[in-house]
Amino acid sequence: MYMANVEGFKGKSTFKLVDALYFTIISLCTIGYGDIVPCTNFTKVFTCLFLLIGVRFIDIMLNALLTNVLDKQRAVLLSTMDDNKLNKVFDTYMVDVKRKRSRGKIKVILAIVVVAGSISVCTIIVHEVEGLNWIDSFYLSVISVTTVGYGDYSFSTTAGRLTATVCLLVSTLAVAKAFLFLTDLRMDRRNRRTTKWILQKKRDNEPLVAGLDNDAAVSKSDFVIFKLKEMGKISEKDISTISDQFDQQDFEKCEKISLADIIGRL
Repeated sequence: MYMANVEGFKGKSTFKLVDALYFTIISLCTIGYGDIVPCTNFTKVFTCLFLLIGVRFIDIMLNALLTNVLDKQRAVLLSTMDDNKLNKVFDTYMVDVKRKRSRGKIKVILAIVVVAGSISVCTIIVHEVEGLNWIDSFYLSVISVTTVGYGDYSFSTTAGRLTATVCLLVSTLAVAKAFLFLTDLRMDRRNRRTTKWILQKKRDNEPLVAGLDNDAAVSKSDFVIFKLKEMGKISEKDISTISDQFDQQDFEKCEKISLADIIGRL
């Protein structure tokens, strides 16, 4: 659309094909510097429809591409493991050897490495091609990779826009994947804590199940004792001490103490 109707867009132009690719990428990556914008009703409507459909389409395509790259990196780590000290570090922090899968941390690390690499490469490109100082180059790279795009700085040369189309396409998706991996890691930890809590509750209920009568029921006294133990009000030692006192007064060993026996001991 841009190449067929250049008059429908306003902004600084360089090489038509590069500008078209540049406008497409910064739009699909939701950066939007504002250096190239539609200016007619037709191009505005077309841009709206293009973004509503294209953002989701490009997300599906690039998500599959980046996931495939990260999976290959993980596979290399898994396939080169042996007993040396370096790989023991991978075993401990990054790879679950028994299950032959990477831990959640490795996904986050790989995504962060891709993001850091993209920002570094983009910073160097901006400095060398666009002629900005290092601070402004880093600033433009970060606001681009994070899809903020204030518009105070943008790519204005043909070479800069051409390299930006590739760099921003990879880096913005890598940032999204990094946040997704962080979310997955937090959810995985939460699920493990929940599983651990459920298993602990099952173990805590084992004494109560063991105290079931023949009619598969728990007496009121057993339930009260169990809940007091669960709340930490009494301990097993307290119960043993009281039980010993009961046995000392149960002269007939019938699991009962008569009122006369209690009064007689006072």
